[in-house]
Amino acid sequence: MIEGWNHLRSGKVRDLYTNENGELLIVASDRISAFDYILPTPIPGKGKLLTQLSLFWFEMFADLVPNHLISTDVPSSVKDRAVIVKPLDMFPIECVARGYLTGSGWVEYQQSQSVTGIELPAGLLDGSKLPENIFTPATKAEMGDHDENISFARAASIVGEEDAEILRQLTLLLYSTAHDYAATRGIILADTKFEFGRDHDGKICLGDEALTPDSSRFWSADTWKPGGVQPSFDKQYVRDWLLASGWDRKSPPPELPNEVVEKTRERYEAAFTLLTGRKI
Repeated sequence: MIEGWNHLRSGKVRDLYTNENGELLIVASDRISAFDYILPTPIPGKGKLLTQLSLFWFEMFADLVPNHLISTDVPSSVKDRAVIVKPLDMFPIECVARGYLTGSGWVEYQQSQSVTGIELPAGLLDGSKLPENIFTPATKAEMGDHDENISFARAASIVGEEDAEILRQLTLLLYSTAHDYAATRGIILADTKFEFGRDHDGKICLGDEALTPDSSRFWSADTWKPGGVQPSFDKQYVRDWLLASGWDRKSPPPELPNEVVEKTRERYEAAFTLLTGRKI
């Protein structure tokens, strides 16, 4: 219960509330998800970090795209981990940008030498830099289902050709801006996903979160070497542990050991400090 706010729904990580003015309160929890499951073990302080890092990027992008932010003056019980935002009519696709080949993109490339229908050169490795940044949209899965990478043509059939092109241009603009900035901080932004929606005036706005370790792959520029898994500042450490644990990815996921929780928290905090120059 948060005084003055009515709970609407809870996602994998965030809890959503509304007030009598129709504004939304988005509260980032310490929950962590992987492979489209909410894990039973939280990462302490994660919600605050996600919120503060998103605010950092929203400010950086202010001249490039409007966002949903109204205020950070939130109830004391959710201080630093919540924002008040305007409601958006969200586009039903994930807007993904990739500058490097990894994850589901690498899996797809091995099968077809392409990612979401975009042909790529032969001979690329897991972790290779792509010849140019690419827009690789995905469907938004219901809780427990898996996001599905889709072609631009499929995305256009879902949101319309004109909006799909605008979303592609915005996604690549924000990705390249963030990638170039992160490079000055010793971080490679391998890929990321954005979510966009229209406000009441019809403007396309950036919503949800932006460039956090939950929605992005952050690699150390010093240790980057194509040909395998890259040391990262994101939740890949959790994914790797889960894959090695013997979990079948069909049953409820296991508890995370204390060591995995602590090392994940350290990686998130390292990303925040390197990118912002601040301690969380």
